[in-house]
Amino acid sequence: MFNIAVFASGSGSNAENLVSHFKDSTVGRISLILSNKKEACVLKRAERLGVPYDTFTYKEFQDSDHIISLLDKYRIDFIILAGFLLKVPDYLLAKYPGKILNIHPALLPKYGGKGMYGRYVHEAVIAAKEKKSGITIHTIDSQYDCGKTIYQSICTITEDDTPESLEAKIHELEKAYPQVAEDYIESEFTDL
Repeated sequence: MFNIAVFASGSGSNAENLVSHFKDSTVGRISLILSNKKEACVLKRAERLGVPYDTFTYKEFQDSDHIISLLDKYRIDFIILAGFLLKVPDYLLAKYPGKILNIHPALLPKYGGKGMYGRYVHEAVIAAKEKKSGITIHTIDSQYDCGKTIYQSICTITEDDTPESLEAKIHELEKAYPQVAEDYIESEFTDL
């Protein structure tokens, strides 16, 4: 059974979905939730769900000893990003090669990169008059939103769609994240 840490910066809806899904998994469990924001709603969710949690500052995130000691304390094997906005440092990429997953609210490689998250993505997609959008689940590398794509799901955009209505469609697609993460971990790492 793999131990999984979820990194989140916001409300934690994806984090809660991950915790609920992995509660019954034979592959892994969410053993820790970490956030770079002391007031993030994800921490209230973690407390309510009975999952250990902690926070760190930007400076602490850049300190490999601090973060690695937290992850080692919980024997973390994988990291799943769920609305986490900081760029993952090289030391984590080296410690967890191919073992850090992210979900992006667009069909990468379009609408990715620094500053492209949440509502900003949906506004850009609508402004460009795209006919479709979706989600991309991918591994993390040293560039924003450039890791290996492991899953995409598409939704259509109508002329009546707004950033808010597109966001609602994307949230529906994001419900696949826990199962995709579990399938990836099981298929890529259970025989190691």
